[in-house]
Amino acid sequence: MEKMFSINYRITGNPDLPKFHSHEDFEIFMFHKGICRYLINNQIYDLQPGDILLMDGLALHRPNVPDNCDYVRSNLHFIPDWIEPVLELMKAKELLDVFRFDHHYLIRTSNKEVLRDIEAIFEKMYKVEYSSRLIDSEKEWEMKFLLGELLVQINSLYRNTCLQAKKEPSNKTEHAEKIASYIQEHFTNKVIISEIAVALNLNKSYVSHVFKEMTGYTIMEYVMACRIQQAKYLLEAEETKQVQQIAYESGFENVSHFSRYFKEKLGITPKEYRKKRLRIYHSTNHFSSSILK
Repeated sequence: MEKMFSINYRITGNPDLPKFHSHEDFEIFMFHKGICRYLINNQIYDLQPGDILLMDGLALHRPNVPDNCDYVRSNLHFIPDWIEPVLELMKAKELLDVFRFDHHYLIRTSNKEVLRDIEAIFEKMYKVEYSSRLIDSEKEWEMKFLLGELLVQINSLYRNTCLQAKKEPSNKTEHAEKIASYIQEHFTNKVIISEIAVALNLNKSYVSHVFKEMTGYTIMEYVMACRIQQAKYLLEAEETKQVQQIAYESGFENVSHFSRYFKEKLGITPKEYRKKRLRIYHSTNHFSSSILK
């Protein structure tokens, strides 16, 4: 069965950063130190130490970090179905609403005491996951307890700040965000840079340059990431739809190219991905039903 949670605490350095990606789990990301520009869907955030990003995982996201710069962060991934039965018993399911309704959210606060408390929970969770004295079931319940505590802190900050970090975007940020929005609206068709330039009233060479500068990736890499994300969604949501039809509806010109590219990026074929996701879906539903009986 797929791992229900994973925790990293104060990762340092700038290893091979992932391409644009998405995932089915929720993520809490805390930025500690360095320089990082984070792209989530069509928004770009220039992070400051202490910033906390909440993501439902389905939005395309990736950090853009300059070479030879500090990049210190902690993050937690968890499957919502894993913690939801516990929250339901405690009548606290609304603690996950910030992920489901906002999809991604940036919390920026000057409350250093709360930030220290949140970082301390990250550290505790990390120690629990890699503890040699706890058996797996003990780790699981300890992690659920700590996650509940973390979600309470996060929701308190969310209510108190009640804003996505206000920012005055630079021209480059604004242009890159508009390019990302255009791609998200048109990725199922053939995307031509000159057409983006005309639509946004920008210079063709500037379009490619500013998007690469602000996100770290080319326009075509972002187009393909959008197509793969759409395909992943359709494979799981449309159980009876043929893979060939999904390929066309996701913007791929032929099914063979789609299958090769999908396996290259995810390590499994589209059909294998569908079987895996449906197996996880049915097993987690069975688990949720049994725990609530």
